[in-house]
Amino acid sequence: MNQQTIQQLIELRKRLILCVAGFLIIFVALFPFSNQIYQLLAIPASKYLPSTTHLVALEVTAPFFVPLKLTALVAFMFNLPNLVYQIWQFIAPGLYKPERKLLISVIISSFTLFILGITFCYFVVLPALFHFISNFIAPQITLLTDIDKYLNLVLSLFMIFGIAFETPVLVFLLIRFGILSLEKAAKIRKYIFVGCFIVAAIVTPPDVLSQTMLAIPLYLLYELGLLAAKILQRPAKQNV
Repeated sequence: MNQQTIQQLIELRKRLILCVAGFLIIFVALFPFSNQIYQLLAIPASKYLPSTTHLVALEVTAPFFVPLKLTALVAFMFNLPNLVYQIWQFIAPGLYKPERKLLISVIISSFTLFILGITFCYFVVLPALFHFISNFIAPQITLLTDIDKYLNLVLSLFMIFGIAFETPVLVFLLIRFGILSLEKAAKIRKYIFVGCFIVAAIVTPPDVLSQTMLAIPLYLLYELGLLAAKILQRPAKQNV
């Protein structure tokens, strides 16, 4: 093993330690507020479902471990900038200046869009979904929702919408690297529109509202990716 490889391994270990340390610091700071964090996540259900609805724990250990799991995920999200920064510090020395510029833009855009996707889901999708469900609950029915299943439902929707909001970045990269031409991407709009509804039907809960609330933004984000590709390709063509 040569000296350069050893130095790289030492640097990698340093970055991994800093990533783990950042996560642990945030997790320890948030741990006393685990229940409050879960209550914050439960606001859409408690606000828009009938007043007779209750979140219940079906396992003895659930009141402790479910908020703990959520707190760990929140700590991971808060630690993402540190994680990305440590990865960047490790790989940046081996990149050319244009590659660094492109990678920085992609990282910032991806992170911002992912957070926007989660925000959109929390403030728009969840209230609309629970309000929609409440219209089909008969007055004599008491809805009891397991806190673990509720957490899994919300987190899965967060992940779905967070990933869906990455569409502009994906479209831009496909066009940027010549995998998909701008003209071809514009011509397949109608197929993309139908495909958005198919994808939404597969990944979302089986109700029309949540499927539509994913499909429409997904298509609009596709158009945003096309627009970004047009704008950012124009200066490159002018410099040729």
